[in-house]
Amino acid sequence: MMIRIRSRDGLERVTIDNPQATVAQLKSAIESQLRVPTHSQTLSTNQNLLLAKTLDEIIRFTDMSDPSTRISAFNIGHGSIVYLAYEGERTVAGPVFHKAGSFGKKMTVDDLIAKQMRVTRQENPHSELVSFDRDAANAFQNYVNETLAFAVKRGGLMYGTVSPEGKVEVDFIYEPPQQGTEESLMLFRDPDEEKLVEAIALGLGMKRVGFIFTQTISQDKKDYTMSNAEILQAVELHTESDLKEWVTAIVKLEVNEDGGADVHFEAFQMSDMCVRLFKEGWFEKEIQGEVDPKLSRMKKDVVVAGKDTREVDNDFFLVVVKIFDHQGPLSSTFPIENRNIPVSMQALKTHLDRTKSLPFVKRISDFHLLLLIARFLDVNADVPALAACVQVQATVPEGFQLLIESIASA
Repeated sequence: MMIRIRSRDGLERVTIDNPQATVAQLKSAIESQLRVPTHSQTLSTNQNLLLAKTLDEIIRFTDMSDPSTRISAFNIGHGSIVYLAYEGERTVAGPVFHKAGSFGKKMTVDDLIAKQMRVTRQENPHSELVSFDRDAANAFQNYVNETLAFAVKRGGLMYGTVSPEGKVEVDFIYEPPQQGTEESLMLFRDPDEEKLVEAIALGLGMKRVGFIFTQTISQDKKDYTMSNAEILQAVELHTESDLKEWVTAIVKLEVNEDGGADVHFEAFQMSDMCVRLFKEGWFEKEIQGEVDPKLSRMKKDVVVAGKDTREVDNDFFLVVVKIFDHQGPLSSTFPIENRNIPVSMQALKTHLDRTKSLPFVKRISDFHLLLLIARFLDVNADVPALAACVQVQATVPEGFQLLIESIASA
């Protein structure tokens, strides 16, 4: 059977003949096939192992420390991922590459540029961590889990704040018009609606900080963290923002120890090199023929692991970001835009009736509700002013209250 091994070097594979193999036998296979000495290896089913920076942090991961334990005890089977940390350095086998020309061959300007365009792994992200508002994250994952059943892809733009230390807080998720399939996600960007979203964010003291999307059940069987199409979409949005702390988050189902499925969040940054390559037009966007989805194709040769190639393992472009959660200033109970069922004025009336006992500013402290109301307000003045009341939880001017109540009663 094939087991995927994720380390600081990316995603690799080892083959084991015996499904009842022990941890010791798995380590031996890693040593023989990936050239990592067994005594240097620390294995774990916990992906946080890859975030450990010191030996003291690494040795805390003890779930696979007993060499005699069968790997089946950890629910490891064909296609499973095991995380590996190791001491020292090694040479990683690169992808298929084009042979260099004969001695004395003339080099073009493109050849010289390619020699300088070395794709290496970026160890540290610009964002120290990303923290998700629990209500916003739950509203997103509940929909893709319970309504879409992870059968088609779904995406959203994340808004929040960035601290001077690079801590990203996500407080709401805007879901633009879109069409998801099992393998692709098309965002039908609406400039007018996004102008309202930006005005609300401005009043709340927030800004766009990232992109979140789901992977479908069928993708869980594939041998990649992000496909080449997902890399292209993520880096395009990252580049559009010009925010160095920009975060890309993935939501997917993962099989747990009991054979059930848990919703799992992962967060990454697109590496500086990935952003540079995209900005400078190196990515091949129209991919023809059969291409391994775990590889991104370049228009010209780049240097990976000392070799010229036009195909780069997507993991070279991903930098892991730690995930936390928090309770933010907004609620996420109002129906969300651009889903299967359009948001009606009746939903606004129902929401206001249900929250009558709360102060008015508290009743409207929901981004998705503010987006509905914003369609009836001046985007340059009224929308930021109303959102600013929500930010500081100030008394909402009577004119706004009357307008909102009349909209709900229409």
